[in-house]
Amino acid sequence: MPALSFAGVIWKGDFETGNTSQWTRQQAVANSRLQVVTDVVRDGRYALKATVKQGDNPINASGNRNELLYLTHETQGKEYYYKWSTLFPSNYPVHDSWQVITQWHQESCCGSPPLEFFVRGDKINLRVGGNTTPVLWQTSINKGNWHDFVLHVKWSSDKKVGFVELWHNGEHVLPKTYGANQFGKELNYLKMGLYRDAAIKPEGAIYHDGFTMATTLDEVMPPAPAPVEEPAPAPTPVPDDTNIPAEDPTVEAPVAETPVTNTPQLPTVGGQTPSVPTPTPVSNNPNGLPDSSDAMAGGCSASGTSGTLPFAGALLMLGAVALRRRRAPARALAPRAKR
Repeated sequence: MPALSFAGVIWKGDFETGNTSQWTRQQAVANSRLQVVTDVVRDGRYALKATVKQGDNPINASGNRNELLYLTHETQGKEYYYKWSTLFPSNYPVHDSWQVITQWHQESCCGSPPLEFFVRGDKINLRVGGNTTPVLWQTSINKGNWHDFVLHVKWSSDKKVGFVELWHNGEHVLPKTYGANQFGKELNYLKMGLYRDAAIKPEGAIYHDGFTMATTLDEVMPPAPAPVEEPAPAPTPVPDDTNIPAEDPTVEAPVAETPVTNTPQLPTVGGQTPSVPTPTPVSNNPNGLPDSSDAMAGGCSASGTSGTLPFAGALLMLGAVALRRRRAPARALAPRAKR
């Protein structure tokens, strides 16, 4: 077997050499049936496209096939991890019969392998122990999407020692399940490509990529995606004073309206309208008495220019003098009281 490429990894068959030289040999009717391609890949730059047409039988055995083979030669009690990816294109032919896509075959020539992944209808199936044992796991072929497999195996012909464990697309879909995965003392070897019932007529193609054999799970399990950090909220923009337009000097500022008060109407005296008295300011007299000027004006300012209020005061004084003159004779004519 090749030397370790790095700690934990036993062998790589990921086609990153640009050809199939990593594998021991191939079983194909033509090189064009097992092409290393760059247009449909899962990891790196290259992947394998395996094509089968009805009648492809390179080893004169049952069924039609074109497969790559690697002599892994797992022995009793050995424990390994295997990783690879498989894709079924949108035109993959669905058929009720069997189509093997990956298998660990026994050294003898005939019979179902002790461990295989096969398709029946539109389902992928995992089976251990030959075609008389039940299927351990199943999923849809999900055309057009890659299937990422990580398989953990302890090889043994003892059903209480050997087991399989499976991750599919990063999910642990099959816990350790015990069963014989070797036939007696026969060693196993890996085969990958497409092998199917000869009754299937349409041409079929499948893609494989990234096969790795290792002794630890860390070497084959893809790392979990890094958590996506939520972006910090954008800071609230601060208004820029420099962007505020300057005031237009030609625009007049609005003038505040002067509140309108209801001025009481004073009666006219002598045909003249009296002026509105100005409120008397609060006196600074410490005794609280009105100023002499206010007393003389009757509590109203005498600084008006109309002269109406002084004239009304004069009329009142003349009326009082005339009244006293009329009462004087009356008192003179009254009879005297007797003594």
